[in-house]
Amino acid sequence: MNNTSARLKAEILEKVREYYAVAHRPRPFVPFETKIPYAGRVFDDRELVSLTSSALDFWLTLGPYGEEFEGKMRRFLGARDFVLTNSGSSANLAAITALCSARLEGHLKAGDEVITPAVTFPTTLAPILQNGLMPVFVDCEIGTYDIDVEQVASAVSVRTRALVVPHTLGNPCRMDRLMEVARHHDLWVIEDCCDALGARFDGALTGTFGDAATFSFYPAHHITMGEGGGVSVGSAQLAKIVRSVRDWGRDCWCEPGKSDTCGKRFGWQLGDLPIGYDHKYIYSEIGYNLKPTDLQAAVGTVQFDRIGEFHARRQHNFRRLYDGLKPYDEFLVLPRSHPGAEPAWFAFPLTVRNGITRNDLVGWLERARIETRQIFAGNILRQPAYRAIPHRVHGELTASDTVMRDTFFVGVYPGITDEMMSFVVEQFAEFFRTRGLGRPTV
Repeated sequence: MNNTSARLKAEILEKVREYYAVAHRPRPFVPFETKIPYAGRVFDDRELVSLTSSALDFWLTLGPYGEEFEGKMRRFLGARDFVLTNSGSSANLAAITALCSARLEGHLKAGDEVITPAVTFPTTLAPILQNGLMPVFVDCEIGTYDIDVEQVASAVSVRTRALVVPHTLGNPCRMDRLMEVARHHDLWVIEDCCDALGARFDGALTGTFGDAATFSFYPAHHITMGEGGGVSVGSAQLAKIVRSVRDWGRDCWCEPGKSDTCGKRFGWQLGDLPIGYDHKYIYSEIGYNLKPTDLQAAVGTVQFDRIGEFHARRQHNFRRLYDGLKPYDEFLVLPRSHPGAEPAWFAFPLTVRNGITRNDLVGWLERARIETRQIFAGNILRQPAYRAIPHRVHGELTASDTVMRDTFFVGVYPGITDEMMSFVVEQFAEFFRTRGLGRPTV
C-alpha cells in the first residue's frame, strides 16, 4: 500500500467511526414500545472499522482475517486446530462427516448408532442422518435441558459408536460422566458448543473434552461474524480431514491464492488418477464448500476480544432474572446447572407448571414487546420433517415432550440494559399479580 492509499484508507476509517456514532447511537428505552430481543448483535465502531478495512482490501474469500481468527480460537481452546466454517450448522456437518472418513482409523460407517438428545436443533441431527448413521434418542432433564446422562449410559448398544451432545443454552452437560461412558465403550464424542462459547465444566472449557467441538457465530450467539461457525479438533489427522470436508473434499492443503505448498503439485499419484494429476484437483473426501468470507472473519477477530466482556454481562442479566423470578418458583421451573458447571448462558429458560400455560405467559410477554423463543425443535421426533426418520428411542421422552409443551426462554444477551431487565421482571410480576398468584418481590 503506497502513502496515498494508506492516507485515504485512514481517512475512510475515521469517517466510519463518525458514522457509527451517528447511525448506531443507542436509542432510549420506551416501555411497551421498544422491543427487548431474546438475542442480537452487540458491536461498536471497532467491528465496523475492521469490516470496512477488510472490504477496502477486497480480499473476499477466506484470507488473513480468517487465519487470525482461527489462531485466536485455537489458542483460546488449546486445540490442535480450529477450522472456520460459514455457520454452526456447517460446522456440525463438517465434524460428523469427517468422522465417517475412510482415512480415519475407527471411522463411523453407515448404520452405526449415534446417541443424541431428542431436544435438539435440527442441524445438530441432520448431519447424522445425511451420513447414513442411526440416531439413538434419549431424554433431557427439566431445569438443565441437557441430555440425561444416566439414560446415555444405559442406551449404549453393540452398534453405538459416537455421542453428539449439545450444551443446551450454554449450560454444560455433565462431561465427567459422559466421558466415562465414552471411554468405557470407545465412543467418538462431538460437543455441540454453538450456544456455549466460554462455558466451563470442572474448570475446563466446553469444547475441550471430546474429539471435536462445533461453534456458531450467528448474531444470536455469544460473539458474531454474521453467518459463521467453526470446528475445534483435537488431532492432526482429524483436523486435516475436517479442512478437506470444508474445502470441497480436496486433498490439497494450499491456502487461497497459493498453488504449490507441498512442493510437488504435479508429483502425486492417488486413487486411480494418472501420475502427476494436479494436486489442487485431487479429492480424497466427499466434501462441500463451507468457508466463510474474510469480511465475516474481520468482524469475528474484534468480537473474539470481547468474549469476557460479553460473558460477564450475560451472567449479570441472568442473575437479575433469576433473583426477580424466584418469588414465582411455585409456577416456574427456574434454570439450574450441574455441580462443577459454569454456564455461559445463551438465554434464560423457564418451564411453566401448576396451572400456568405457556401460551398465556408468552402472549403476555410478547404483547409487552418482550421477545420469547421455545427451545429449538422441542422433541424433534414430533417435527414434520423428522417423524419418519430412521431412529431408535431409548426409554421414554417424557421430559422432551414437557419441553415441547411447557418450556420457553427470554434473553440475557449483552444488549439488554438494566432498565430493560427491570421491565422484564416487572412484567412477569404483573402477569402473576393479575392472577392473584405468587409472592411479592422483597
